[in-house]
Amino acid sequence: MTKAPRMSTQTRTSAETDIRLELTLDGQGKTEIRTGFGLLDHMLTLTAFWAGMDLTLICEGDMEVDAHHTAEDVGLTLGKALLEALGDRVGIARVGYGRVPMDEALTEVTVDISGRPWLEWRGDELLPPVLAGEEKDLWREYYKALASGARCNLHVDMRYGKNGHHLLESAAKGLGLALAQAVRRHGTTIRSTKGGLD
Repeated sequence: MTKAPRMSTQTRTSAETDIRLELTLDGQGKTEIRTGFGLLDHMLTLTAFWAGMDLTLICEGDMEVDAHHTAEDVGLTLGKALLEALGDRVGIARVGYGRVPMDEALTEVTVDISGRPWLEWRGDELLPPVLAGEEKDLWREYYKALASGARCNLHVDMRYGKNGHHLLESAAKGLGLALAQAVRRHGTTIRSTKGGLD
């Protein structure tokens, strides 16, 4: 029996951003991403590729201010797309883990699509204050928004490293691996002794 494709189309329009997004969970890692912030494009591409998801994401944001609103709203919209594409979440593995080195850097990412949004963001002190012209806090806000939109527990632990790009890249790949595990179909029941997620 062929199962329905797990997909979501999202739009988000505000005074700060205009976002159009299409996500296919069971894809081939194909991407078309343009947010106006190249480093964010790169990290989104890595996450989708390592998750095996197809992602089209176009964002027109108020980059004349900075990239903060763009990163936050992209994270929120992507998280909502993940949640919608999963539907009732029956049969998914729910939990996933990725531990990825990037040269001298190592990050561990763990996700639980539990219905309860939470971000645990560790190793922040390893990042330089500014990356690609933007303050490092932008990345915490991106992952926080993603966890909020997807209603998941998301733990990002940058264990060690010296290069900010390498640290972010290991986190993005780790998230992809973790999501690939968490969204895979693993049966026909809700993976919770409570009988439901939330």
